[in-house]
Amino acid sequence: MFDNPAPPLRRAASPGAPGGARGGPPGWPDRVPPPSAPGWQMPAVGWLLDHCPADYRMYAVWRRHPIALAWVTTHHLDGQLGAMRTAYRGLRVDLADHVEPEGVAAALAALEAEGARLLAARRAAGLLLEAMEGHAFVPRL
Repeated sequence: MFDNPAPPLRRAASPGAPGGARGGPPGWPDRVPPPSAPGWQMPAVGWLLDHCPADYRMYAVWRRHPIALAWVTTHHLDGQLGAMRTAYRGLRVDLADHVEPEGVAAALAALEAEGARLLAARRAAGLLLEAMEGHAFVPRL
């Protein structure tokens, strides 16, 4: 679960794809202008901080060095995905004696939804990191 490999990072935006309307590649965060827009890194920093623990906002280093923030955010999201996978695998066995079957099913559904959200966030953070590293997103024909 949650192991779907991400498609290649440099892809053309297709109509209706997330990020496509703003000019970024599929998976680009909706709130962040494309890397070709002036000042795009400022909203990117806000988006990245939203996906890290709240205490990260106390450290000025993340705003001064957005690429470092993007890098640490990808690692943070990878850790969350790992925890989600572990919880999903163990929930049914570990809580069988403590939670009724309907509760187990509901918890598994919640974990699955959260895993999908985290996968999308991880892809977006990876795209932001690549853009900050200077990679160009080239449309495919």
